[in-house]
Amino acid sequence: MSWLNYHHLHYFWTVARLGSVTAAAAELRVAQPTVSGQIRELEKSLGEKLFTRVGRGLTLTATGRTVLGYADEIFSLGRELQDNLQSGSVGRPQRVVAGVAASVPKVLARQLLSPALQLPKPPVLVCRQGSAESLLAQLAAHSLDLVITDAPVGPSSSVRAFNHLLGDCGVIFVGPEPLATRLRDDFPRSLRGAPVAVPGGGDALRRSLTGWFDRQGIHPTIALECDDSALLKSFCAAGVGIIPIPDVAEDEVLRHYGLHRVGAAEGVRESFYAVTLERRVKHHAVRAICAAAKLETFYEPSPR
Repeated sequence: MSWLNYHHLHYFWTVARLGSVTAAAAELRVAQPTVSGQIRELEKSLGEKLFTRVGRGLTLTATGRTVLGYADEIFSLGRELQDNLQSGSVGRPQRVVAGVAASVPKVLARQLLSPALQLPKPPVLVCRQGSAESLLAQLAAHSLDLVITDAPVGPSSSVRAFNHLLGDCGVIFVGPEPLATRLRDDFPRSLRGAPVAVPGGGDALRRSLTGWFDRQGIHPTIALECDDSALLKSFCAAGVGIIPIPDVAEDEVLRHYGLHRVGAAEGVRESFYAVTLERRVKHHAVRAICAAAKLETFYEPSPR
């Protein structure tokens, strides 16, 4: 079994962080050829190039960016260990590393993850955002504890993971005040030809809305497609068009972006999941996130 040389990794990490061999050599107080030699040894042991030269500078390769991500965590934990030992505390605060799919509204993601910070001994919460595919790859590599997403992992996925349904909710349309006021009357027929900003074609909500538009006999004007929920809301606030959002995030979205409710897409539901590598979740913070979602965020009291 080959072992990673952390001395070589530290030289690589310093160069990547500072942007040049010259700066890294100055910080490490060694000669530049020594730094270059250590990086070559690391590349040789990994069997991959970590840098490419562009003009006079160095640019990380795709593998280099991946290695840098791991190096950041490794040396961050090392500093944390030193700090705890120096302060007389040998216990390291537990961490929960959550991936949030770009399609999940950020205000909702915050609501879902916040229970981890309300535990008697809260862990350090680390949040990472990206496409569902990239986050699942990180989950498979054990770099994440869970992924918050709006679509379950299907049986055809190369990642063996388990879906934990957090809950589902209705979908409403919101928009800037002048447009919302005009479209609120005679909704949903008022959406015919109206500007709508929607998630990308592969998004679960987009597919549900397409079916709903067809059933209603509505053909709005698709003004914008965007996979990032926060960017979608920003365009909406700028007047590009109305957007669909989960109704459980309504109050915060309207307040934060200055938007107004147009109407509900009756019959359209959006589901959210915590995806983990475990069928039975063991991480106490992940258990808290799943339990709170069912009891608080997606809880709907029975009608009287």
